[in-house]
Amino acid sequence: MEIIIGIAVFIVLISIKQINQYERGVKFTIGKYVGIMEPGWRLVIPIFQSYQKVDMRIKAVDVPDQEAITKDNISVKVNAVIYYKVQDANKAIIEVENFFYAVSQLAQTTMRNVVGEVNLDELLSNRDTIAEKIRSIVDAATDAWGIKVNSVELKDVNLPEEMKRVIGKQAEAEREKRSVIIKAEGEVIAAENLAKAANTLAASNGALHLRTLSTINDVSSDQSNTIVFALPIEVLRAIEGMNRK
Repeated sequence: MEIIIGIAVFIVLISIKQINQYERGVKFTIGKYVGIMEPGWRLVIPIFQSYQKVDMRIKAVDVPDQEAITKDNISVKVNAVIYYKVQDANKAIIEVENFFYAVSQLAQTTMRNVVGEVNLDELLSNRDTIAEKIRSIVDAATDAWGIKVNSVELKDVNLPEEMKRVIGKQAEAEREKRSVIIKAEGEVIAAENLAKAANTLAASNGALHLRTLSTINDVSSDQSNTIVFALPIEVLRAIEGMNRK
């Protein structure tokens, strides 16, 4: 009797399985799916029953560098991080052999395909839009596996060295172009202001003479300067009038 009780206690002890709060257990009886094991201590009868634990937390999968060719035939290397979680534990076990590996492979293939649909400029300037497109495609494909893809982040877009040099030259040329345009705009504004000043001086009798004297005063503050200037026509006319008298 004691032996039977001992055997029964031993069977119960080895039948107790612990499911943590962040896990779910997919339970099988004689190979057939019978239900989900919630967190806590659960009984799994040896030989007749088995189970697999599924981590329900959000996972971050590093998608390694993928060689891809953009729509304008530029070879690039792109890598990313994909965040997903298991929503349906039984599908993640029953519908796909290894959901972690399957999601990673699907993300790599999708990323190469999406990069091939855009130009290099779009890839560099619209990374968030492209990442969202990758997410939506992978999310739709993994619904049957009980997987929810939360987000995809493109980490790096690596270009060939010759393309980096071309982009650098293009950026330098663009900076020089902006510099020339800004300088030309400044010269136009300066010319307009000079024209306004000349018109103002010409409209007032003696204004040009006063401006000349003011300029001479400013320049003469440095004794090392030698000043050569032409007398305004108003001064010459005044001297001429005095001689006639």
